[in-house]
Amino acid sequence: MSRQEGEIIETVVVSEKGQVSIPSDIRKKMGVDKGDRLIFVYKDGKMLVMPARRLWKENMEEEFDYLLKLSEGSARDLWDNETDERIWNNL
Repeated sequence: MSRQEGEIIETVVVSEKGQVSIPSDIRKKMGVDKGDRLIFVYKDGKMLVMPARRLWKENMEEEFDYLLKLSEGSARDLWDNETDERIWNNL
């Protein structure tokens, strides 16, 4: 297996309770501190682990981006019309 730049590969041991310790170099790279929440995703025999705040941030940015575009379009529809232009120009 070849490593990519910035890739860290570590081996950990699962305890009797199913717990693992995240190696410190990986915790630092991920910005994970004591008390942080993590999300585990299992798909096709693989497990992905990421900080919950990352998923929340990514989803919120996408949602707000959509809402911002929608509100800009609505505002444009409300303000950019011939009737209002004639009224404002005649004041």
